[in-house]
Amino acid sequence: MPMLTKILMSVLLFCSLLAVTGCGEQAADGPRKEGDYQKIKLVMSVNGTNIATDTKVAMKFAELMEQESGGNITIDVFPNDQLAGGNASKGIEMIADGAVDLAAYAAGVMAVMDEHLLIATIPWTFNNYQEAREIIDTTGGEYYKKILATQGMTFLASAHNGFRQITNGKHPVLKPEDVAGLKIRVPGGEVYFKFWRAFGADPVAMSWSEAFTAIQQGTIDGQENGFSVTNSAKVNEIQQYMTVWNYTYENYLFVANTKIFDSLEPKTQELIRAKAKEACEWGRDLVENDEENLRKKFEQGGMEVIVLSPEQLKPFQDKVQGVRQELMAKYGDEACKAFRMK
Repeated sequence: MPMLTKILMSVLLFCSLLAVTGCGEQAADGPRKEGDYQKIKLVMSVNGTNIATDTKVAMKFAELMEQESGGNITIDVFPNDQLAGGNASKGIEMIADGAVDLAAYAAGVMAVMDEHLLIATIPWTFNNYQEAREIIDTTGGEYYKKILATQGMTFLASAHNGFRQITNGKHPVLKPEDVAGLKIRVPGGEVYFKFWRAFGADPVAMSWSEAFTAIQQGTIDGQENGFSVTNSAKVNEIQQYMTVWNYTYENYLFVANTKIFDSLEPKTQELIRAKAKEACEWGRDLVENDEENLRKKFEQGGMEVIVLSPEQLKPFQDKVQGVRQELMAKYGDEACKAFRMK
């Protein structure tokens, strides 16, 4: 092969790699003006469907970044863990390794890296959304930042996934005994396994992309997610019963690969942080405002939605009090203080 041909092929290969990996600074159309943002394209991976909250917030983030940067900074968002073949665990490895630039995953899913990320999911940690916002935006967020830094990630912001409920196709859940024997899909992590086993249920860890088919085929009896995820995945169309009990709070952690993030100009870093937070605030409002509308939609579609009263809820809380105390002791004072748990 002539030397010139070899050189040209090498150049083409290098350019193609930049195109697919992201974080490649694009050639400017002309001289860069003072004050302009660097011209880059970033790649972001999310686990949710096209209409899931994490995807909506990621798209909002991309929109805000492009607007504020005058079109110089663009973010390509890939839902359904497309870049990882639908495998959330692989997707998390990709953001940690720098194969993608940005990502958003539920804290419970990211706990495959460090179980301390499950701290906020300990049953009945938050009383309401306002409390979750205030703690995560202060001491809780600082804790996330510390844990994620050890995994090569920079914490940017957090959005609601929502308080998690239970759906199933067997029978209404009104008391702890109703949960016994149910095969429930969980994202994985010690909190979920201990919680469901305390009721005599059979928790089954699997990727969310596999859950819908598993429910249809009867491999599992139900799942536990918030209204938004239940709706976006159309679980309400194949499950007859939902019990609203707000048993645990789940959130999406928006992160950047630290090496890639640190390689960006300070001005770009500042904008990414600001717009990630703005997008997540938008997403929080979206979740809170949508829940009542989704409840009505589910009921109109034939799903039986049961909202437990405080009196009905207490036996469930009592049943897992030992699990709660055990997990708090395991995760330690630093984590518990960060999330103001007693």
